[in-house]
Amino acid sequence: MTNTRTLLFLCTGNSCRSQMAEGYARTMADESWRVLSAGIEAHGQNPRAIAVMREDGVDIANQHSTVLTENMLNQADMLVTVCGHADEHCPVVPGRVVKHHWPLPDPARAEGTDEEILNAFRAVRDDIKQRVRALLTDPISTT
Repeated sequence: MTNTRTLLFLCTGNSCRSQMAEGYARTMADESWRVLSAGIEAHGQNPRAIAVMREDGVDIANQHSTVLTENMLNQADMLVTVCGHADEHCPVVPGRVVKHHWPLPDPARAEGTDEEILNAFRAVRDDIKQRVRALLTDPISTT
């Protein structure tokens, strides 16, 4: 039996970036990983995040927007903050937890036409996909 490691993605509202990261990690990780996401607050899932992930063949519609708990932090082996606000406001992380910070822009703040906004979501999605792939390939050196 393999030892399961817990990978936790943290964002401000757990509605876009951390949800996308969780979705990719769930599809890319092997069974040795337990993948979670949470927010400093829970804002619900962003429909555009669900749509652009579906475009790439990943369904995140059944994931849940949750608030970070002390128990989640204590269970985490690796924590990835995906925005500056979450990185700055994250509670103290246990010393054994490997922590990474990905300063990703918030696509929910994008302005313009519907297509321009969707393109902002797609750009962040594609960045997250590459970062998750790299993280799962070499979890120690990935930043």
